[in-house]
Amino acid sequence: MNTKADSSKPSLFNRFLNAIEKSGNKLPDPAILFLYLMLFVWLLSAVLSPIDFGEVHPLTGEELKVNNLLTGSALANFLATMVSTFTSFAPLGIVLVAMLGVGVAENSGWIDAGLKKLLNVTPKMLLTPMLILISIVSHTAADAGYILVIPLGGVIFYAAGRHPLAGIAAAFAGVSGGFSANFIPSAIDPLIMSFTLEAARILDPEIVLNPLNNIYFTGISSILIVLVGWFVTDKIVEPRLSKTKVDGDEEEMPQMEEVTGKESRAFWMGFFAMILGIVGLILWAIPADSALRGPDMVDPEVMSLTSFNAPLMQAIVPLIFIFLLIPGVVYGIASGKYSSSKDMIDNMSKSMQSMGYYIVMAFFCALFIDAFSTSNIGLLVALKGAQFLQSLALPGQITIVGIIFLSAFVNLLVGSASAKWALIAPIFVPMLMQLGISPDLTQAAYRVGDSVSNIITPLLPYFPLVVVFCQRYVKDTGIGTLISMMLPYSIIFGISWTIFLLLYWWIGIPLSFEASYVYP
Repeated sequence: MNTKADSSKPSLFNRFLNAIEKSGNKLPDPAILFLYLMLFVWLLSAVLSPIDFGEVHPLTGEELKVNNLLTGSALANFLATMVSTFTSFAPLGIVLVAMLGVGVAENSGWIDAGLKKLLNVTPKMLLTPMLILISIVSHTAADAGYILVIPLGGVIFYAAGRHPLAGIAAAFAGVSGGFSANFIPSAIDPLIMSFTLEAARILDPEIVLNPLNNIYFTGISSILIVLVGWFVTDKIVEPRLSKTKVDGDEEEMPQMEEVTGKESRAFWMGFFAMILGIVGLILWAIPADSALRGPDMVDPEVMSLTSFNAPLMQAIVPLIFIFLLIPGVVYGIASGKYSSSKDMIDNMSKSMQSMGYYIVMAFFCALFIDAFSTSNIGLLVALKGAQFLQSLALPGQITIVGIIFLSAFVNLLVGSASAKWALIAPIFVPMLMQLGISPDLTQAAYRVGDSVSNIITPLLPYFPLVVVFCQRYVKDTGIGTLISMMLPYSIIFGISWTIFLLLYWWIGIPLSFEASYVYP
């Protein structure tokens, strides 16, 4: 729904968000901003490199120093590795491969027909919670939600007569802000737990943790994220967008014409072709010796489908490409929109044309993130913050809250969830075990802090992509616009989820089928 803006004086919170948006949009173009940030990291590394911070890398045991990126050898290495740094930027390949399939499914008309059918059976008031729920479930397919669900959020809202940026914001909040809220296991669960286990064994070499040691908590948290996200979208974000004009290319936006009988039959033919492919994949994956399985992280003797290194998990993006290509092609042929294979290639080419701006941003983003990582500045900040929190010697409950806030802050500097936890888990997990707090609970606190800050950090590799999705509808969308939209989610998710975790702990609801709150 498009809520009419109130003519009265904006509230203090809205004035704050307006200031964030205005100042943020005065920043340079995101691509240039990443370039400036890279140069700043270079200068800062030169200033900090002579200083001995007395830190030891918790994983390697080696002295942790800031590396000077302005030396002759560092600059030569920068030039020599520039191409590989860009081409190895993980989100680049993921986005481009998946968008080839999205391009066929979208431009052939299959997605458009499906959305119209969905809107016909879904009450308008339930669009927001349904979108957030779908976004949360998309975590199961690794980063698929960023590429598929977030742009569909804009499409669904626009087709329903609502502001498309509100749909993108709601989907982004579910995919990224609620990253650790999911009732379906995903590859991130065993990956995060593996670092928790190694940290716990510093104190107790015999301890064993379940790979799904937070599954009950993350499952119930999904209900919280849906409800809170629903409130923020409909009561805060969308009303603020009521004066934001949609000025994108109308030909590129979904229309709400009725689905013809021929298109309806073509849609179901494409849908059942996709289902047939999924059934085939399931039959391939079921056998214990399936080639899609990989050694479990906890018990290498067990061949698991959800292991982070399992071929099935590694093939998520190619599978997205295939399972969108199939219905798109079937729909195109059955509806008469495809007369030759060239039509399919034209659809793929059209989707790549829309990615031109993202590729430019990804180039500078990759260089900046590589510089930030190579300099060790982010690692140093994470360790200093963790040690400061440890030095306060606060009660367990307050320390848990401190971990949530520290994790959220560090997320603004170090983007990878697993990389951050690999650094700070060896400090927090043994420390809280000595206070009688289990590694399972410590990990849950970290996941809350990491999730709620994902949607406001430009270091998130997919942040520039979301800006591009917004620009499809509002051409002058900038970083400030996106951050001002997502900040209410971040703040309210953070407060409500922290209170929820403390209440969850106080009531004594299990974290999972084996995990506990108390370390013996």
